[in-house]
Amino acid sequence: MINDVKKSAEQKMAKSVEALKTDLSKVRTGRAHTGLLDHIHVDYYGSSMPLAQVANVTLADARTIAVQPWEKKMIPVVEKAIRDADLGLNPATQGDVVRVPMPALTEERRRDLIKVVRHEAENARVAIRNVRREANEHLKKLLKEHKVAEDDERHAQTDVQKLTDRFIAEVDKQLATKEADLMAV
Repeated sequence: MINDVKKSAEQKMAKSVEALKTDLSKVRTGRAHTGLLDHIHVDYYGSSMPLAQVANVTLADARTIAVQPWEKKMIPVVEKAIRDADLGLNPATQGDVVRVPMPALTEERRRDLIKVVRHEAENARVAIRNVRREANEHLKKLLKEHKVAEDDERHAQTDVQKLTDRFIAEVDKQLATKEADLMAV
């Protein structure tokens, strides 16, 4: 039973770190990468479709993403969806390709993005601590029901704390990497 609690806590903490990695990948640095447009949905004949399912998304160069819709009619729809995605991007159509240039980041914008990144990291830490709290409550409940010994419960709580420390260190590492990435000119 104790192992189940620890395994469940570890899986949930790992999911929190993965969610943080996904969120951090959406915060853009000066470089272009196709992942920036992953969450954009376009109206495709009345249904909402991910951009990647209606167009080919590639890198034209280090600072430009090229989006080539498979149908010519979709070009203005794709362009509007990118513009409305609130990413600060200004797409431009050239023939049958929508080019999305990455604007250079100003110092002020970099500082704002670092605040956003730190907030995301703190949310991940809170999520990890919540998992720890739930695991500890579960362990106390097992002890109260006399399903485990006191020593085993105490050792399990220590193990859960070690898991928490490990995953919070991982969050801090991800944060430091992203901050360095944002500050690099």
